[in-house]
Parts: sequence; C-alpha cells; structure tokens
Amino acid sequence: MNLAANPLLVKLAGAKRIMICGCGGGHDLYAGLPLYFYLRKRCESVFLGNLTFAALGPKTGRRLTPAVTCIDADTEGSDDFFPERVLARWLRGRGIETSVFCFQRTGVVTLLKAWRAVQHELSFDAIVLADGGTDSLMRGDEEGLGTPQEDLANIAAVHALTVPVKVLSCLGFGVDRFDDVCHAHFLESAAALQRKGAFLGAFSLLPEMEESRLFIEAVDDCVRAMPGAPSVVANSIAHALEGQFGNVHRTWRTEGNKLFISPLMSMYWSFEVDAVARRCLYLPELQGTVGYMDVERVIQEFRKQNPPTRPFTPIPY
Repeated sequence: MNLAANPLLVKLAGAKRIMICGCGGGHDLYAGLPLYFYLRKRCESVFLGNLTFAALGPKTGRRLTPAVTCIDADTEGSDDFFPERVLARWLRGRGIETSVFCFQRTGVVTLLKAWRAVQHELSFDAIVLADGGTDSLMRGDEEGLGTPQEDLANIAAVHALTVPVKVLSCLGFGVDRFDDVCHAHFLESAAALQRKGAFLGAFSLLPEMEESRLFIEAVDDCVRAMPGAPSVVANSIAHALEGQFGNVHRTWRTEGNKLFISPLMSMYWSFEVDAVARRCLYLPELQGTVGYMDVERVIQEFRKQNPPTRPFTPIPY
C-alpha cells in the first residue's frame, strides 16, 4: 500500500459483480451513486439495492422473497415516495436500464433470507453498503444513536452472508447531528476500527468529478419528482459538494434546525462490514430478530439494561 492507492478501490479491484445497497433506508441508495458511476465503467456488472421505506404492495414489482422486491423504471407505485423508482427513471433518461432490489424493514433472520435470494440471482462477489450519514458506526453505548434500527439490521444480515468482499461506506459526516449523533463518537469508532485494520480510509468527492456532478443531478431530479419528501442527507451532501459551509439549507425540511455543512460531509469513510458488526454491543440479540418490531425491542431493551456510558462530546474537546 502506498499514497497512490485508495484502500477502498484496492479492496474492490478484484470484484467483477458488485452490489451497492443503501444501508439504512430512504435515500441512502443515493449515497452510493458516486461509487456506482465510477465502478460500472470498471466492472463486469454493478447492481443497485436499497432498504426501502416505500410502500410496496404484493403486486408491486417482482418478489424474490416476502422481504425483497425487484423494481424498475416501469414499476407501478406511489408518486409521493418511491426514491428507488425515481432513480431508475432518471438513470433510464441517461441510457442506463437498471433494476433496484428493495429490501423491506424487517428483522435480521428475514433480511438474511432476502439477501441470499438476491445473491443466488445475481452471483455478486462484493457488497458495498452505502450509509447516508455516519450513525451506522454507533455501537450502542453512546448517548445518541441516531436511527440504528435499519442500519444495524442490514449490517448484521450482510455480516452473516458469505461474500468475499463486504464494505460499509459512509458519506455525509456531520449530517447526523440532525439526529443527535455525536461525531466524536464516530471518529472514535473509526479509530477503533483502524486499530483492527478494518478502516479502509477516507477520500473526498470534488465538484469537478463526473461522479459528483451526476450525484447532484440525481438528487435534484429526486427533489423535483418528490417535492413533499426531499432528502435531508442527500441535499446536505450536495450542498457540501457545491462549496457551501455552516448553517445553510438546501431544502425546506431542515429549516429551523442548525446544520453544519462542510467539506467533511462530501468524504467517503469506508470500513469492513464484519468488523463494524462485531463492534455492535447488541449483535447477538439482533441476529435472532425476525420482524422490525423485534429489532426495535432489542435496541430498547439493551438501552434500558445498559444506560449510555459515552456522553455527548463536542469537537474539539
């Protein structure tokens, strides 16, 4: 390894078929788009997935299991909130026909079955879980966890999946302050993973990059398509890429809240999924969950029995 090598891209260099999946739901898939645009020119196949918040009925798309549905640009569904279809339509407009595998919010046992079904169909040899934000690195003893239910359920399921390469890439450092996450705790987690050799480094997206330009175009298209539900995270990252700084707002959803937009927000931070999963203090209980309410219960009971021991710590100290 030397300065010319990007550890994340070195890790993915041998993969031929890569799945990029939004880790925590909603618009997290958009956080993986810059990697998608880069890798699809260099790999045999790159696929898209997302832990969906969209309301997918039994006749929507093609069901592989009760917990995963394959959709495309022509899939019927709500116009109010369906970011996966919005993205498929935007990609079609640029000559890219693709499906998106939409995983339901559910327990780890059920998600693992869904992941195995998708793996059987696609034969991917690498997974990149894309997290819009950084709360996926909260292990459970922090004062603020953000929204860990979807992130950690997906991480735990992928942890149990047999795939040669499994990576978590976080984009949007600073945005989780919106959900009371302490970013000193994220940096502490990154340091702990670095000691284990599981931190794959960080690098910046820059506005001059084609991947950044396409990301911003995709985010703006999604805002136009779903004006009632613009993504706080994706728009904050886009603002950072546009060179904005501090308490500035790109969407009405953040008005009245204090933001901290900065160049740190447009950096990818990447980690080995298995090492991230093993740091979760409630992983054993999480692994047995079947439904979404089971995940909620595990986290609530863990927090009740193990009150937070790491209080909010500002940066700098």
